[in-house]
Amino acid sequence: MLKDLHIAFIGGGNMARSLVGGLIERGCKPGYISVADPSPEQRALISRRSPVRMSADGAGAMRDADVVVFAVKPQMMKGAAAGVAAALQPRRPLVVSVAAGITTQDLDRWLGGGNAIVRVMPNTPALLGAGAAGLYANKNVDAGQRATAQALMEAVGTALWIDDESLMDAVTALSGSGPAYFFLLMEAMEAAALELGLPPEAARRLTLQTAFGAARMALESGVAPAELRAQVTSPGGTTAAALQVFEDAKLRAIVARALTAARDRGRQLSQEAAKDKP
Repeated sequence: MLKDLHIAFIGGGNMARSLVGGLIERGCKPGYISVADPSPEQRALISRRSPVRMSADGAGAMRDADVVVFAVKPQMMKGAAAGVAAALQPRRPLVVSVAAGITTQDLDRWLGGGNAIVRVMPNTPALLGAGAAGLYANKNVDAGQRATAQALMEAVGTALWIDDESLMDAVTALSGSGPAYFFLLMEAMEAAALELGLPPEAARRLTLQTAFGAARMALESGVAPAELRAQVTSPGGTTAAALQVFEDAKLRAIVARALTAARDRGRQLSQEAAKDKP
């Protein structure tokens, strides 16, 4: 589905690089992929990894594009969209946005209106082909374009459709920001292991392999995390002692507050973007 498409990326950061790499591994032709970024360093970094077409000009990069992927920071999205709107309007390619907090309504307005837009919230494990992305399509996206957007994100991981755009901020809070939560837990576990006397190499490797094994077991066993937790928690044992500390500290409530804070920040970004309405 993707191999004969012309795809343009506006922005050449981590997410663009991961998608470009995933697409090429899936058989996309490097000559059909364009990346526009004003930074010579970013363009050089992509060029060293992938033989795609590079440009400092977004409008030029998307001249023949079937799909245009906006992979810029939310604060830069309005300017990036305005810079290519005139070139995009005559062709009306599928537009994919990976910017947190930017609604399809606002992006469509900046692009001149009437565009088929898929809003995507990916995460950084996409760099390893292990990403998790939520997708929302506006009313102008047809079935074929939905399939294209899904194939694009599945090139670097898992992609799930969300029917209510207001829930995309919850997706941001869960999977978009989620890797950082696990990194923090791994960081804390490693530090605690050092305090308990383990050598640095052992503390690091045992922490990371434990996290990997737990995630793999949860993914492949088909068993709910709550049941997996119960299976490894013997009454009165060491795991039960550790989990009781988490429960006493109200870990569940802390996690709920953290995700709510991330969701609310996503909503604030949406509100800030909408304030420029004429």
